[in-house]
Amino acid sequence: PVLDTEDAWASVEGPVSIVELALEQKRIHYPLVEHQFVLCTVLYAIMRFSLKSVKPLSLFDSKGKNAFFKDLTSIQLLPSGDMDPNVLSIRQQFLLKVVSAAVQTLCSSQKDKEVSEEELFPFEKGKNWPTLAADLAQYLQICEDLVRRHYVCELYSYGMDHLGEE
Repeated sequence: PVLDTEDAWASVEGPVSIVELALEQKRIHYPLVEHQFVLCTVLYAIMRFSLKSVKPLSLFDSKGKNAFFKDLTSIQLLPSGDMDPNVLSIRQQFLLKVVSAAVQTLCSSQKDKEVSEEELFPFEKGKNWPTLAADLAQYLQICEDLVRRHYVCELYSYGMDHLGEE
């Protein structure tokens, strides 16, 4: 891009401007950033719901694991459309665990009316974990409908029929 500057700024001495530094940076490989985002979301879900016996790197194949340790500006081979059925099964089980834990947390916060969910988790205000799990299913190549159906079944099993109908 061309940066137009006024003549008064041309003779200024000092450190390089932040705009010039930003333009000199290499472009990032956006799919690699998305891949890192998926890992961060998985790790946050594990921490948030205290999910036991979940190994985050088991949700990724060898190409996916190798991509985590590369520079974000490098173009890496990311997982293709053909996935190992065992990895897909582990991913599906993980997403269903997240949905189940989210519904269980929602139900327990509904029972304890004296403490609202916003007070317990102020930085998560407006975060809808089942919807996030359905969005994550796209990245992990799992059918979103399967996650949504499980969410509805969990709502009905905890007696939250009004939410399940929605």
